[in-house]
Amino acid sequence: MSIVFRDLLKKVGSGNHTGESLTRAEAFSATKMMLLGEATPAQIGAFLIAHRIKRPTGEELAGMLDAFEELGPRLQPIASPNPPIVFGIPYDGRTRTAPISPITALLLSAVGQPVVMHGGDRLPTKYGLPLIEIWQGLGVNWSTLSLEQAQTVFAQTGIGFVYTPQHFPLTNIIWEYRDQLGKRPPFATMELIWCPYAGDAHVIAGYVHPPTEGMFQVALELRGVNKFTLVKGLEGSCDLPRDRTAIISLSSTSQELERVFLLAHDYGFTNKNVPLSSTEELLIQIQDLLAGHSNELQQTALWNGGFYLWRSGICADLRSGIAQAEELFKSGVVAAKLQQLTQVVNSVSETILDNGFLESEQKVNVTS
Repeated sequence: MSIVFRDLLKKVGSGNHTGESLTRAEAFSATKMMLLGEATPAQIGAFLIAHRIKRPTGEELAGMLDAFEELGPRLQPIASPNPPIVFGIPYDGRTRTAPISPITALLLSAVGQPVVMHGGDRLPTKYGLPLIEIWQGLGVNWSTLSLEQAQTVFAQTGIGFVYTPQHFPLTNIIWEYRDQLGKRPPFATMELIWCPYAGDAHVIAGYVHPPTEGMFQVALELRGVNKFTLVKGLEGSCDLPRDRTAIISLSSTSQELERVFLLAHDYGFTNKNVPLSSTEELLIQIQDLLAGHSNELQQTALWNGGFYLWRSGICADLRSGIAQAEELFKSGVVAAKLQQLTQVVNSVSETILDNGFLESEQKVNVTS
């Protein structure tokens, strides 16, 4: 048992009258002790549920991010005039609405805007459709790559993916607790603004509950992140909704966030989201979209693609962003980007397999 961790647990778990928030340094220490297994299972489980009930502060999130930076992986800077966009999307996936972020990533990278994504497999509490499965359905298997190989893909294509089960296995134990507790602990909030990139980046995070926006702002500013976008998106993702006003907060030079309110209907789109009926159906819709065919998912792709082209500075305004997104799909540029990404990932994977075969062959020769 860790006496130090017990004291931190007592601080967050003492109730409304005597409980206290952790300092940034304390949150850093608590996170490290959980990831490294220095706290006992009983202590970790108690801390996670107590911290959820108390609700995290921005300062605590900053300390947790400090620990992730020290212990976790980071893709290294690549040559690009634009800082990469890092999409923070809930790791437990989607269950109700069709996700579009992989297509947004392809579109942005096709015009020179690098994108970094991160996540794992089907995870608690929702066990929804994760990014990794969408990519695999499109022929891109990130799960086989080491961090070094993912770096190679990122440098060549402008799309990077940090697959946490492979690249940050210290976090695997936390998922067991999340499953057993049945509730999303503050780790689930923090991971949305985690930036596994070693250079300047534009952090884009989704959220559901309005108080989360303020926590994100405090944490990111404490961490020195001066460019970020916060989206009250579909199921807590970065995908802009079509059935309601999209509430978006943009970082600014002042202490106040700049808020943008957008209605899809004002830009010629219908006011309904595309439902997620099955992974297979989603992949068919995506392939039709990439082939230049019109379908319901196309509206979501143009709505999001146009916004992020504008937000990244590639287009002067949202309407021109939507127009450029439409041209990129129709001309086959986005489809070509997927083809390039697939070829590079497969090439890197074959190199890994070849090296593994050669090593095993050498061992056989030495043994014989």
